[in-house]
Amino acid sequence: MSVTNSSGPVRVTVWGEYRHEKSHDAVRKVYPDGMHTAIAKHLQKEPHFQVRTATLDESEHGLTSEVLQATDVLTWWGHMAHGEVQDAIVERVHRRVMEGMGLLVLHSAHFSKIFRKLMGTSCDLKWREANEKERIWIVAPGHPVAEGLPEYFELEHEEMYGEHFDIPAPDELVMVSWFEGGEVFRSGCCYQRGKGRVFYFRPGHETYPTYHDRHVIKVIANAVRWAAPTEGPKPLYGNRKPLEKIGD
Repeated sequence: MSVTNSSGPVRVTVWGEYRHEKSHDAVRKVYPDGMHTAIAKHLQKEPHFQVRTATLDESEHGLTSEVLQATDVLTWWGHMAHGEVQDAIVERVHRRVMEGMGLLVLHSAHFSKIFRKLMGTSCDLKWREANEKERIWIVAPGHPVAEGLPEYFELEHEEMYGEHFDIPAPDELVMVSWFEGGEVFRSGCCYQRGKGRVFYFRPGHETYPTYHDRHVIKVIANAVRWAAPTEGPKPLYGNRKPLEKIGD
């Protein structure tokens, strides 16, 4: 049964793999309590957000049926352990997206099982770690995810992702990145899957303080609001009796 939140706060679950932070000093230095905790703390400052966290090593990856039924928007960051995510949990998340739950896919989660299932493609790309500048251009300034942002913003150091990005053409493209080494990348992509909205947002390499940047957090907060479920007619399928008399 689908549960939507027609009133009250937007219920956000921030999911993080939480492996790099435990095993790499450079990551722990930037995110001592984990990237998921850093994102959650920023989102907790937003009015009308109710925020919780979940991680890979919790039972059922912290994504029990009860948690997902009480989630309006799920954010997902993963990298080194995509293969450890149980297929049953992926199916559970997929079903909730189809029912109307929003999903924000962050950075290296482009290779997550759930994003690849939703996209139906390899989601592969070019990449490079060279401490280079990323300039993120807003190419859909009227989109809700771009609200309150400047024409562009810059991250002093980030990992490069480059085209071609093997994803379906976005329903709406909100942001494009340019990198110091010359590559470009579709970095803010909107999709509709079933009744759910999906947003892919590129920045977020684990060794950089990206999730402390005010513009990055603004994008994530805007995307949460955009992806939150809205009330609408429930689609009905299967054999249907005619509404009007057919024939004479």
